[in-house]
Amino acid sequence: MLTRRHFISTTTALFSTAIAAPAFAATAAQEAEWDAQVTPPGFDPATSNPWGLNPRLLPQRVFTNGGLTPGDIHVDAVARYLYHIEEGGTAMRYGVAIGRGGLYEPGTYRIGRKTKWPTWTPTQDMIEREPDLYAQYEDGMDPGPENALGSRALYLFEGGRDTLLRIHGTPHPRSIGTRASSGCVRMIMPHINQLYPNVAVDSTAVLYPADDSVTATS
Repeated sequence: MLTRRHFISTTTALFSTAIAAPAFAATAAQEAEWDAQVTPPGFDPATSNPWGLNPRLLPQRVFTNGGLTPGDIHVDAVARYLYHIEEGGTAMRYGVAIGRGGLYEPGTYRIGRKTKWPTWTPTQDMIEREPDLYAQYEDGMDPGPENALGSRALYLFEGGRDTLLRIHGTPHPRSIGTRASSGCVRMIMPHINQLYPNVAVDSTAVLYPADDSVTATS
């Protein structure tokens, strides 16, 4: 069972102890055009904020306690932070959105696959739960800036099984910091674009319970 873990601290002491898809495939030129389209001019991860996010949700490097495996991802569902653990006792921290209501699924997962500008097909559960919203995409949605998975996706597996949960970009940036998704972890597209090349397939992603934060926020 996942339990509270105080594992992050910062130099500013913010923490105390703390499915079938469409056949469309984008070309490299199209992907580059989309990346430019979703990235603010003069983008600086630490300061660029055309989305109006709380500044605490912008990317920043933080210190970690010992015992964490570099390359792993930890998602604090209460504070709405994703941490990517680095060598040397640091992590990159990003603001995220998580699943609404009972749709968020804490657990320990394996990054079984990663994709740039993915296609997307809603699950059958999503279609049955909200047909007015999702039935139109039952045959899938082509990639692009309006695609529900945004610019990048990390696919969460349990063993060899795709859980259908993702860490992905979102065309709804104002949802960051909230419980908004159908179970996935959402990120700002330029933020996951920064994270993506640093995440290895077969690394671990730990999603902590939404009622048991891994950090203490101020």
